[in-house]
Amino acid sequence: MAGGGVMREGSTPDRVTAAVAAHARRRAWRDAETVIAAVLSDPEVRRLGEEIERTEDLLGRELRPRFQHFRDRYERAVRDADLDTLTRTCSGKHGRWGRVCVLDTGHDSTAPHWGITAEGNPVAWVGSAPDDD
Repeated sequence: MAGGGVMREGSTPDRVTAAVAAHARRRAWRDAETVIAAVLSDPEVRRLGEEIERTEDLLGRELRPRFQHFRDRYERAVRDADLDTLTRTCSGKHGRWGRVCVLDTGHDSTAPHWGITAEGNPVAWVGSAPDDD
């Protein structure tokens, strides 16, 4: 200890505290991953996930006549780098699933998100995901 019992930065107690905290974080992540894996592997959870995906695909196809012009506008804006149009487009997306909402900002009080998948198929969904930025 330096100068009258004051601990310096990087002292043994500081390193021990940091190591304990790092271990606790790693253990919490490992425990969370174990629980998440168990939940996601449950047959009923998987069945419900597949049912939700089918419903979102069906709703996307059903809403296509109503919303296709938004997709066309979005594709033109991306092609032409039309920032004005892109800034007025909903920021809703599900990046993990490759979805981008092509509707106008603020639509979510009157309509679900509607857009395209990474494969170019129409899809509709409600809500957001943790990867929405």
